[in-house]
Amino acid sequence: MSKLISVITINLNNKTGLQKTINSVLRQTYPDFEFIIIDGNSTDGSKHVIESNKKKLSYYISEPDKGIYNAMNKGITAANGKYLLFLNSGDLLNDATTLERVSENLCGKFGIYYGNANYLETNGEIIRTYPSTLSFSFFLQQNLSHQASFIEKKLFYTFFLYNETYKIVSDWEFFIYTICKENVLYKHLDLVICKYNTLGVSSSNNNQLLMNNERQKTLKKYFPLFIDDYKFSNELNTKRGKQFILIKTHAIGWKLLKGFMNLILLFLPKKER
Repeated sequence: MSKLISVITINLNNKTGLQKTINSVLRQTYPDFEFIIIDGNSTDGSKHVIESNKKKLSYYISEPDKGIYNAMNKGITAANGKYLLFLNSGDLLNDATTLERVSENLCGKFGIYYGNANYLETNGEIIRTYPSTLSFSFFLQQNLSHQASFIEKKLFYTFFLYNETYKIVSDWEFFIYTICKENVLYKHLDLVICKYNTLGVSSSNNNQLLMNNERQKTLKKYFPLFIDDYKFSNELNTKRGKQFILIKTHAIGWKLLKGFMNLILLFLPKKER
């Protein structure tokens, strides 16, 4: 039977996180959703957790997969809901009424609804509030939290499923393509949707280079004329770039910097127009 919302949880050897996620989902006050678990043939006891809760699940499977996005695509295929929420093991819905409050806003006019996220950092919790108006420049530097986004299932079949050749940015690729190239309608929900565990693959600083490389592949494929903008955006995001932006916000500092730059320009060769 079709539901309004499908909550999809993927898991691999994260027994403790999986149990927390299950508890978070099963305590929801809203009834019109289905709960799907895609496990990658875990060996740490996760299967026992799933078996213990199987009567409360709409669908579950435990078998080897080809990675995170392959598992998420399995969830998409299995889902019957109109809107899909990907809440991976270790991630939590913000409180027991989250889905109930979200459902009041899912009017069907928009392909993507996204809320805010509570990031569980090692040094405390940080609420990340996303803008109501999205842009290409936003996606060049940031991404929406898929744990806080409700995506209409039909979009995956109208355009494409998650790119399984990527390890980190397939959800970013889906968002930037559908919103910036296909103009899919979206709406920001001023609600904290999830408590996001920042220990995941895409959150690790060690994966920054891989993330940038995968993003460049997407830009070359779908937005080839914007590659230079992406490189410039990355330069602004460096330590020196951030210092430049900070100085620009202070009148005296900016005046001094402009004077210094004009002095340097006197000694540089002039470019032909």
